[in-house]
Amino acid sequence: MMPYEDLRHYLRVLEEKGLLCHVKAEVDKDWEISAVCRRTFRTIAQERRPALMFDCIKGYDIPLVVGILGGSREIYATALETDQAGVWDKWARANNPVPPRLVESGPCQEVVHMGEEANLEMLPAPVWTVGQDPGPYHTSPFVISRDPETRVRNVGTYRVQVKGPRKGGMMINPRAGMRQHIQKNESQGCATEAAIVFGTDPTIGLTSVSPFPVGVDELAAAGGIRGESVKVVKCLTVDLEVPATAEIVVEGRVPCQAREPEGPFGEYAGYMGAGGNNPVFEVTCITHRRNPIYQAFLSQMPPSESSCIKSMGRELEVRRHLVRNLGLPIEDVCFTESSGAAATVIISMRKQNRFQPLKAMMGVWSMTAGIGKLVIVVDEDINIHDPFQVDWALAFRMQPATDVRIVRDTDPINLDPSQPMKEGKPVLPADQVSSKLGIDATRKHPYPAPSLPPNEHLDRVAANWERYGIREVKR
Repeated sequence: MMPYEDLRHYLRVLEEKGLLCHVKAEVDKDWEISAVCRRTFRTIAQERRPALMFDCIKGYDIPLVVGILGGSREIYATALETDQAGVWDKWARANNPVPPRLVESGPCQEVVHMGEEANLEMLPAPVWTVGQDPGPYHTSPFVISRDPETRVRNVGTYRVQVKGPRKGGMMINPRAGMRQHIQKNESQGCATEAAIVFGTDPTIGLTSVSPFPVGVDELAAAGGIRGESVKVVKCLTVDLEVPATAEIVVEGRVPCQAREPEGPFGEYAGYMGAGGNNPVFEVTCITHRRNPIYQAFLSQMPPSESSCIKSMGRELEVRRHLVRNLGLPIEDVCFTESSGAAATVIISMRKQNRFQPLKAMMGVWSMTAGIGKLVIVVDEDINIHDPFQVDWALAFRMQPATDVRIVRDTDPINLDPSQPMKEGKPVLPADQVSSKLGIDATRKHPYPAPSLPPNEHLDRVAANWERYGIREVKR
């Protein structure tokens, strides 16, 4: 199978599979897109949910796509050119990176806007949390920067507030590669060059939002996943390379020590994330394809595109660690979308001794900061993606006095509003201290047989379900 050439190739595949829905009605980007997306994610079950393409946005001639990477698990797998069972193997290919290949020219520079003509407001960035966000936000910018010492490239996704025709505000995680690039440049009194890319081959978007170690070139990782190098072209006003087939590229700089108020913004946990004095991005040039397509992510209250993408990626990361590094008999891992794919982790295992559930909990807590406030371990017969079955295991395979563990003085999950306040004021992230809860909901002794019909009877009925004439009640 040939890798996707660009975003347009990928969108054609989504359409062929019935995974992309065109919204042809005219919509207002400053309230309507957010509301339509939210209703779609709330009312359509994940396994039947389509990605959306808004073809007619009031006041703009650029269409917007959303949900194309994480509208559902099937869409996520399609972005990796596989099925849901093959996602792990696809991601494993990132361990064999293929460096990008520089080409002379690319479609991303078919149209060029320099200087005063470079207007950031030409892009249909929505207002996502109306009445609370300070204005439009870019939620799926793939931001490229370079380490001034090692010259290694980083691609990350950071929220970008639109502050005017040629200015944006960036909220960059303290552990992100670009934050380190800015710090190194500022220690020498220098600005940090950056390029904001919208609409690419889907592997680039998925690597951009994934937590690769600092020093890994995400474009090379994307090349490993797709089995072919990403073609890149040189930017026109900054010393960087960008994907040649990208839809839109915004070139610019973060001036030395330039900070301005940015935010608040509706974040992945479903609450407003605090604003602050954050880096300023100044636009020097905008290039794009003819008739470009703008890409956005739906975040805010889960379920969202953000929670789907994070859950898939983190499940793979934790499962790999527990199986390969700790040798545990893990069957499956689930990061619940209701917890923003961060706070609640459910693990099923074919337990061999009574110590392994605790080892699994400790294994999760030993990993990257910001996950696993609650870890639940169940037996292999429990479908951990079915909340009813997990609740059943908690109800009848767990004793609170012996099977619950609380670990104090741990790092918090990011943007958790349940963090205790000090003297009535929020505690700064660097000073926050949290705790972790682990529940062993596995069987500790022989159990009676489940009170269910034999599986072969259930399978026979399922195979002939139509003959019974049972229909769902229509309301």
